[in-house]
Amino acid sequence: MTVTGAAAALALSATLPGTGSASAAVTAHPKNDPFTLGVASGDPLPDGVVLWTRLAPDPLAPFGGMDRRTYPVQWEVATDQRFGRIVRRGTTHVGPEFSHTAHVDVRGLRPWHEYFFRFRSGGFISPVGRTKTAPSPEQLVPRMSLAFASCQAIWEGWYTAHRDLASRRHDVVLFLGDYIYEFGVDRGIRPGDGDEHHTRQSVTLDDYRRRYAYYKLDPDLQAAHASAPWIVVFDDHEVVDNWAGPSAGSTPSAEFLVRRANAFRAYWEHMPLRAPQLPQGPDMQLHRRLGYGRLAEFSMLDTRQYRDDQANGDGTKAPNEATADPARSLLGRPQERWLLDGLSASSARWNILGHQTAVTLLDTVSGPSVAVPMDTWDGYSASRDRLLGGIAERGIRNVVSLAGDLHRSVVSDLALDFHDPDSRVVATEFVGTSITSGLDGQDLDAGGQVLLDENPHMKFGNFQRGYVSCEITPDLWLSDFRVCDKVTVPDGTVSSRAVYAVENGVAAVQQA
Repeated sequence: MTVTGAAAALALSATLPGTGSASAAVTAHPKNDPFTLGVASGDPLPDGVVLWTRLAPDPLAPFGGMDRRTYPVQWEVATDQRFGRIVRRGTTHVGPEFSHTAHVDVRGLRPWHEYFFRFRSGGFISPVGRTKTAPSPEQLVPRMSLAFASCQAIWEGWYTAHRDLASRRHDVVLFLGDYIYEFGVDRGIRPGDGDEHHTRQSVTLDDYRRRYAYYKLDPDLQAAHASAPWIVVFDDHEVVDNWAGPSAGSTPSAEFLVRRANAFRAYWEHMPLRAPQLPQGPDMQLHRRLGYGRLAEFSMLDTRQYRDDQANGDGTKAPNEATADPARSLLGRPQERWLLDGLSASSARWNILGHQTAVTLLDTVSGPSVAVPMDTWDGYSASRDRLLGGIAERGIRNVVSLAGDLHRSVVSDLALDFHDPDSRVVATEFVGTSITSGLDGQDLDAGGQVLLDENPHMKFGNFQRGYVSCEITPDLWLSDFRVCDKVTVPDGTVSSRAVYAVENGVAAVQQA
């Protein structure tokens, strides 16, 4: 592994953007349009959101084409798209230590309110973004909408799903991992996929920064970010495939942790995250809780950083004593306690888990034999039992698990015992397919048919690309599976493949 001293030093430093002392250099202004990577907002609170942009006039060049000076960036928040009524404005300073990214934590906004925002640097004005605050803690709003998505290998398709997502003006968007892929290929379907930089592994901080810039140049992805606030968590490919805690294959931990620090640093830089999520070297506080009044509460989970290594050498294997070992955990014991304690204390109507991969049992082979993926909750069944058992024992209602990773849509009842058809169902799970990963796919492939045949708790499967658009009221949850006919062409279309419903107080899912 090649890690430049400069990259490692940057990843291990923790100076916040815009908090350094101003100098004469802050009067600098970019000479070319620096807003090539769009704008974003995220982690809504009742009184605020995080606003994000990055100055990058030459986005694929080192430091995005910026020099090593610090630059002032003005920001504005308005109640209308033409900025006739500006309610907040200010200036932040961005520098090379965080690749000239701005993370503005705007406060003093009204709960459950739509706003528009933009940035200015020198003579350049950014695109306009739309965002929305969360309801106040005591509010039971009559309706909210959310979308969730994951897995967007850029060389495998066009972001048609993001274009559709952006057109539907959701209240919030959850992105559940694999925002980038750290590896590349030389035969993608987009022009320029054979570029040397797109075909090699990201390892250094500069590598990861360039990979995010490459993804963020996509106009449909920029539109999706500009359409609503995002709540994000990472999965494995933001670092390296199937990493687990301090381990990644045969790489020595000390060496891997430097790479993890680089990857975390670039992730924070390019996502609309607050200062508490700023990595400290190879550590990042990503699991967090966000409330939407009395209607919904989101527990965003980190199933990578604290997990034990995959059992049985990873892959898809028969479950055994190792997968059921109660000493092993997918979340780590402190996060398990944090999750169940939070769910117990919640007064929200819907309790949502936003995370990386399926909780449901995924028997992948026909007949009496059983084989499950070691990387999902199946490889940590004692951890799953503690989660679902804890939900039952504590009488927690209306738990909905939202996940990705599988590159297929899956709807499941989450029962205490997946092998007992009479077992009590305690939660519902919607796994969304990929934005592009896996190319076009098809409605139901052979693997999907096996999953439906072997897992009676599974109610729906689909192997096309897309995302899930949800509408939530106090009495009903609706999940609309939006699928693309093709992602291997730039003019694909998106349609609704199926809608599934969960009623208040009834964990079992049904087709709407």
